[in-house]
Amino acid sequence: MAQIVWQADFYRRPLRDAAGQTLWELLVCDLTRTVEFVALCPQSQVNAHWLVEQLQHVADKMPDTIQVFRPQSLSLITAAGEQLGITVEATRRTDALKQWLQERSSLYRSMDNYTGEAYDLLTLEKPPPTPLPEKLWGEQWRFAALSAKDVEEAFQERPIPILNMPPALMPLQLGLASNIAIPGVIIYGGRQSMRLARWLQEANPVSLNYIAGAPDGLVLEAGLVDRWIVATFEDREVSTSAQNYEQRKQQSKGLHFLLVQPDNSDITFSGFWLLRQD
Repeated sequence: MAQIVWQADFYRRPLRDAAGQTLWELLVCDLTRTVEFVALCPQSQVNAHWLVEQLQHVADKMPDTIQVFRPQSLSLITAAGEQLGITVEATRRTDALKQWLQERSSLYRSMDNYTGEAYDLLTLEKPPPTPLPEKLWGEQWRFAALSAKDVEEAFQERPIPILNMPPALMPLQLGLASNIAIPGVIIYGGRQSMRLARWLQEANPVSLNYIAGAPDGLVLEAGLVDRWIVATFEDREVSTSAQNYEQRKQQSKGLHFLLVQPDNSDITFSGFWLLRQD
């Protein structure tokens, strides 16, 4: 039986009630938005007990998992989930909910109790990127590309200790042609290869992006708002390859990969992740 998954957001909005209190809004939807639930809560009543009561009214069947993308929502929804026996997953991959939030942004400005505050429902405060711990540094790294077909076929059957290829990120699921180039980064970790792969898995990689600067760099977006500096470089040739990497991401609908292996023999792999720009 297919698991029931909801996506939820619970956070303050640019609205006030009749007493002047800031209002928080609970939004809950399923992956297809067949289920959509909205409830407003005065800030003084914001707690896990209120959430538990509301979640029981969303639909006839409770979900197996609730996905949450906003760090400020996570602890309250997790506490409510524990009381209801529901797993709460912290993930940026809440496309249905984010689409709904985008649609609702203009709604607030038309409401009588709108505070006039400029408010973007999807913007999260992110810390500046932190250098990758030195003990995890690999020996070398390089940009690479694989055809969508090779991504689908080459890694699923290999005995890779850490393999993260979510069905929603598979090239076929994204409607990509089998011959399109999927860009990626390969890190040769040497003796640190498995330690690096385990650390990455725990960090929960989302995307790996080229950032132009002085020096240029590769920044890993991970978890809900974490950012890590994976590499820096000033070489013009590497910067050109980085620009090509970003251009290929545009052609692959943001899909890219990260591969960690001990060396360049292409015999042993430590970890492989399909990523997509958020």
